[in-house]
Amino acid sequence: MKPIQAAPGARQTLLALALGALLLVTTACGGGGTNTGSTGGAGGNKPAGAQAGTSADTKASAAVVTITPKDGANNVATSGALKVTAASGKLSSVIVKDDKGTAVKGDIAADGASWAPDEHLGTSTKYTVDAIAKDADGRESAKHAVFTTITPKDSFVGFYTPEDGQTVGVGMEVSLNFNRAITNKKAVEAAVQVTASPSVPVKGHWYGNQRLDLRPEQYWAAGTKVTLSLRLDGVEGAPGVYGKQSKDVKFTIGRSQVSVVDAAKHTMTVSRDGAVIRTIPISSGAPAHTTYNGKMVMTEKYDVTRMNGDTVGFGGEYDIKDVPHAIRLTNSGTFIHGNYWAAKSIFGNSNTSHGCVGLSDTRGAGDPSTPAAWFYNQSIVGDVVQVINSKDKTVQWYNGLNGWNLSWSEWTS
Repeated sequence: MKPIQAAPGARQTLLALALGALLLVTTACGGGGTNTGSTGGAGGNKPAGAQAGTSADTKASAAVVTITPKDGANNVATSGALKVTAASGKLSSVIVKDDKGTAVKGDIAADGASWAPDEHLGTSTKYTVDAIAKDADGRESAKHAVFTTITPKDSFVGFYTPEDGQTVGVGMEVSLNFNRAITNKKAVEAAVQVTASPSVPVKGHWYGNQRLDLRPEQYWAAGTKVTLSLRLDGVEGAPGVYGKQSKDVKFTIGRSQVSVVDAAKHTMTVSRDGAVIRTIPISSGAPAHTTYNGKMVMTEKYDVTRMNGDTVGFGGEYDIKDVPHAIRLTNSGTFIHGNYWAAKSIFGNSNTSHGCVGLSDTRGAGDPSTPAAWFYNQSIVGDVVQVINSKDKTVQWYNGLNGWNLSWSEWTS
């Protein structure tokens, strides 16, 4: 069967339509126009070598983010293991959170090349890390990782003095007693900070491997606000033993009160904010049981307490069940307290005690007019009692909170 032939006029018409269509296709694909709103496809000026349908804006970022430890890691160390870095670009955002959603504080380095946490990580904790870096053209590259820190074989905490919210005297030292022996003392010290307003340098001094005391060079200024910051979480205090404590303790320094006991003159001079407010007759340690010399800080107060010689190495020499107005000065049993059992004539004239400083008082601590009651009511924990002219040695700094008996060079060595 033969194909149908178009008439001559019809062939010319078809040819014209075909030529027109060819011209339209040539114009659409050949360029020569602009389309500044397009990021790929027809129109616009493409850089050399660009393929049709692509643009330089869609190129991958040159920045490379690296997170250490790697995603999925377990038993990660709490210190020194977490690092985020960027190559061929700069970090713009690093977000690290624990499994409770709490953010980990840290800073991006000034050059944008790295990030590290400000504090130790916690133990037995899952952390997520999300980091973003930008290359020189502003293109972003992101990285995500999840890891879990080490589970310790044991943990430690510090029991602190003074208490949160307490108002104390100018001699109060910050004292931490740890429930485990500490061998990595530098790491623990770095996680313990004492700051003050007005500001003053505060340094720590160790007694053995379980006690750390901190104080300034001189007594605190009256009215100082002090903060103890404990950031022991994740600190390895000894092999396999990690801290489990993150806490701020705030206390205030009250008025300044320092009392000087002169064992030779049998007097105590009480000064408040630098001015003498009263001189009280006393009786200190007898020649066979002299009172320590030195600066001693009040650590406890009892309206009435029992004092038994058996507890401090004096056998059955005494057992007084109701000693009034007692204030502790040393761990070994030195007190300044009321005395109702001795003759009134001894106060201001002779030393008769087993090492304590006695003031005249009445039984039951019910008479506020006695010298002992007055002194007790004027005193707060942290006040200082300094004994001079006693025929005894200076009290050891660790026998109570008595670090003021060490020079600053000795304290900071």
